[in-house]
Amino acid sequence: MYTCANTLGGDAPAEADALTGAGLPPAAAAPPAPAVTLRAPGRLHLGFLDPAATLGRAFGSIGLVIDGFETAVSVTAAARADEIVAATPGAQAEVERAARHLAALRRHSGCSGALRLQLLEVLPAHAGFGSGTQLALAIGRAFAHWHGLAVDTPTLARWLGRGLRSGVGIAGFDQGGLLVDGGPGADGRPAPLLARLSLPAAWRVLVAQDDTLAGLSGQREKQAIATLPPLPRALAADICHQVLMRVLPGAAADDFAGFAAGINRIQQVLGEHFAPAQGGCYTSAAVGRLMAWLAAQAPSGAAIGQSSWGPTGFAIVPGAAQADALMAAARQAGLLPAGLRLRSVAARDHGATLADTRAR
Repeated sequence: MYTCANTLGGDAPAEADALTGAGLPPAAAAPPAPAVTLRAPGRLHLGFLDPAATLGRAFGSIGLVIDGFETAVSVTAAARADEIVAATPGAQAEVERAARHLAALRRHSGCSGALRLQLLEVLPAHAGFGSGTQLALAIGRAFAHWHGLAVDTPTLARWLGRGLRSGVGIAGFDQGGLLVDGGPGADGRPAPLLARLSLPAAWRVLVAQDDTLAGLSGQREKQAIATLPPLPRALAADICHQVLMRVLPGAAADDFAGFAAGINRIQQVLGEHFAPAQGGCYTSAAVGRLMAWLAAQAPSGAAIGQSSWGPTGFAIVPGAAQADALMAAARQAGLLPAGLRLRSVAARDHGATLADTRAR
């Protein structure tokens, strides 16, 4: 059991909502309530190492944390009972899940003081950005910091039921970067982090989002995995070889060609394996067409694929100028229909950020 510290500001009633601008002139409006604000990054899931556990340990995965996509939450004190407030329609859809996370955190920690939780921004749900894990960990870390709890991120993940397959979202929350995990243990603990590298600063990631579709999740995901034949051991070994001898050395040595060749082979193997469950190598046909076109057009090649179950696709290229030129050419070629968005972002070399405005 963890003991709740009497952190300054943690137990004080917050009535700022009732006071701010309520019949008072602007100069007399109450200042914002002291808050803990947590911003957690999105990640791309680049592939599993061994989903069939041919050597006895399931999954293992490789992922990349990126800029430009975040979940943000804020915690302040509430006067009487917990309040959960959503700032966007996407955040509104996560209110029920956020309430379950708060209940689990109280159950595990014993902390019971009323809180006002604001969902300021959320990652697109079921789109390959790790939205569920980042929301859970953002709420968990803000809650723990508010109450002065010394609890690490893997423990928060276990409390909140995250990291059952991939550990890159948990490690990415803490550290950012290019990550490889060894798959969850038989004891239910999140997957251990095996490797973490910084992607070369010049490289850019083109992210294609199909807003008209959602990837598999929850029970549908479990059922889809159960219907697939096991990935043969030789293909799992090929994936691991690509990660160890192409992807990681390519990132470490700024060898884009080697990195891209490794990612492309991993995505080919996994795309073909999961195709029966997702209707093809890409969940979104529009994203698939765009990715094939980008692969053919990129003058220096590209690391192409789908994040998790999609529908988000990615194309990693060696420079910002190339990324911008490819985006412009894709628009001119008519490859971005309504509902399909293409953005250029950098890899993110750090994890979540926390701001605490309480008096010290």
